[in-house]
Amino acid sequence: MARLLFYFDFATWRRMLRLAWQEQNPRNRRALLRTLLVTVPIVSSFHALCFLLDGLFPSLWQTRVEKPVFIIGHARSGTTLLHRLMSRDEERFSAFLLYELFFPSLLQKKLIRAGARFDRRFLGGALERRVRAWEERRFGPTQHIHPQSLTEPEEDDGVLTFSCASGSWIVRLPYMGLLDFYYVDRWPERKRRRMLGFYKECVRRQLALNGPAKQHLSKNPTFAGRVEGILETFPDARIVVPYRNPYETVPSLLKLMQVSWRMRKWSDAEMARSLHILAEQSYDTYQYPLEVLARHPETPRAIVDYAELVAEPQKVIERVYAELGMSVTPEYHEVLAAAQRRAEKAHETTHRYSLEEFGLRGDEMRARLAELFARFHWDESAPGAGEGVSDGR
Repeated sequence: MARLLFYFDFATWRRMLRLAWQEQNPRNRRALLRTLLVTVPIVSSFHALCFLLDGLFPSLWQTRVEKPVFIIGHARSGTTLLHRLMSRDEERFSAFLLYELFFPSLLQKKLIRAGARFDRRFLGGALERRVRAWEERRFGPTQHIHPQSLTEPEEDDGVLTFSCASGSWIVRLPYMGLLDFYYVDRWPERKRRRMLGFYKECVRRQLALNGPAKQHLSKNPTFAGRVEGILETFPDARIVVPYRNPYETVPSLLKLMQVSWRMRKWSDAEMARSLHILAEQSYDTYQYPLEVLARHPETPRAIVDYAELVAEPQKVIERVYAELGMSVTPEYHEVLAAAQRRAEKAHETTHRYSLEEFGLRGDEMRARLAELFARFHWDESAPGAGEGVSDGR
C-alpha cells in the first residue's frame, strides 16, 4: 500500500544549519542560511502537500515495485553509460529524468507533463527554449566531466534533496565527515528504514506515471554505501556493479567535486579536507557492494568491466540481461546494435587528471584493492602513480 507522508530528515537539516552558521565566508554563509531557512522549508512543505494529495490517484494504490534494477558503482566507472543504454529499453524500464527528481510527487509530475504539452501546442515551445537556455548556463561548466540534461535519466539520490537526505548536499556544503549521506547501512535502523521506505514511495510514483508494469532502473554511485538497505527494502532487486581502474575514476571524481566547490568559492583548506575523506570513501565504494552480495547469493547480479563496456556495449548489455534473468527484445537489440556502431567510431576524451594532484599513491591503491586489480587486470594497462589518467566516457 502506498504511503502519503513526505520524509524530512530534521536532524541533518539542523546539523547543516549549524555548519552554515559557522561558515567563515560571509557570502557562502548568507547563501546557505537563505537556502536552509527559506527555500528548503517552503519547497519541502509544498512537496509534503503534493505527496499527500497523491492519494487521489487510484493508479498509485495499485502500483507495485517489482524486480527493480540498481546500477551501483564508483562514480566515473560507467554507471551513467550503463544507465542511459539500459533506459533506452523503454518497454521494460522506468527511470527518473533529472527534472523529475526535484518533483517527487505524482501530482507534480502529471502537472509538469501537462504544462509541457500545453507549451508545445499553444506556445510553440517558448517555455522549453527558455528552460534549455537555463540548462546550458547551469550545466555548461561541468558538461565535459559529466554531461547532464533535465530530460535525461539521472541519479535517484536527487529525489531526496528536499528531504535533506541526498548526497547532492555535499556539493553545497563540502563538510565530508561532518555530514554523512553515504554510509546509510550504518545509520540507526529506524532512520534507515524510514528514509529508504520514502525512497521506495518515490519510485512507486514514478512507476505509476511511466507504467506500473515496468521495472524501475536506478543509477547511484552513492548507493554503494546502502546495498544492504536496498536489498532489505527491495528483496527482489537486481544489482549491476561496473568496475573501472581506480587510477581513472578516483581523480576524475575528485576533480569534478573540486570544480563544483571552487565555483562556489569554498576555502582551499575545507576542500582539501573533504577531498581527502572522499578519496578514502572510494575504497569502500569499490569493496562494499561485493561484500554485501557475497552475503546474498540469491540476489541476481552482474559485474561489468568498464573497458569491455566501452569497447563492446552490445555484448556486455546482452550478458547483463542474461545474468539478471531478462530477455532482449528485437527492438532493443537494434538499439544496442546502433550503440555498438557508435562505440567502434568513438574516441577517448582528452581530459586528464593525475593521481599526484590529489595526493594519491598508485602503490597504495594497488595494495588496498589487490583482489580487484588482479580480477580486472588493471596493472596491465595502468599508468604510473604520477602519470595523467583520462576521464574516458
